Amino acid sequence: MPEFQQVSILGVGLIGGSIGLAALKRKIAAKVVGIGRSEEKLAKAKRQGCISEGTTQWQAGIRGADLIVVCSPVESIVPLVEQLVPFCQPGTIITDAGSTKQKIVDTLHLSESIRGRKDVYFVGSHPMAGSDKSGSDFATADLFQNRVTIVTPVAETERTAKATVRKFWESLGSEVHEMSPSEHDAVVAATSHMPHVIAALVAASTPEAMLQFTSTGWADTTRIAAGDIDLWRQILTTNRGHVLQTLANFEKLLAAFRTSLEAGQEEHWIKLLKQGKHHRDIVGS
Repeated sequence: MPEFQQVSILGVGLIGGSIGLAALKRKIAAKVVGIGRSEEKLAKAKRQGCISEGTTQWQAGIRGADLIVVCSPVESIVPLVEQLVPFCQPGTIITDAGSTKQKIVDTLHLSESIRGRKDVYFVGSHPMAGSDKSGSDFATADLFQNRVTIVTPVAETERTAKATVRKFWESLGSEVHEMSPSEHDAVVAATSHMPHVIAALVAASTPEAMLQFTSTGWADTTRIAAGDIDLWRQILTTNRGHVLQTLANFEKLLAAFRTSLEAGQEEHWIKLLKQGKHHRDIVGS
């Protein structure tokens, strides 16, 4: 039997489409309803098997949902959830796929619309999976397989709702970790947000006249720089403090590398290269 009679997904792009594909393929949900602004894109997502049906009318799309997953850019998650809550059936659980968590979770747990509905529950989530590509064209049913998803409950989070959200991501193939919203934002600043900034700066610092001579090393290093600019504007704006701290740490290492290279202190900069190789080897392919 499916765990959910209906999962509704707001935003059927790469992440939302992959959630729908996996939920239907693994029979986690009897029905997946996609909610978006474009009837054409929703029709395409349905043909691709990402959703059972689609609608541009969000009130109709969440009707009957056991679980709602908000897969919109981070700045729109709070207003969307606040808009949805009054129309949810009792017992509905809402989660999200936002790349930052503290501002979202803190705001929603103080929100009058959430506090006014004791029978609707929000649990923050962040699947650590994705691509520089966007849209349901690139959705895959195994996007979350053996990938980490972070769930960010707080003291007020209802225990059954938290357990349900954990089980949902595990059912999609994820390895689920729990941490506070603040801890989450510090972790992803170091493992996701700062690497994106550095990749973009590597690409930006390469003279255009030299781009024809780039090879796989440059392409591998800068791949994520091709991501959506406005999406990254929102991520970096909402996690600015943690990103600045990780950049400060990086700048110290870069300065140490440059100083030792200038001084011809080979053993010092080789030590930094070895440390980098060691960490990369731990992660593997």
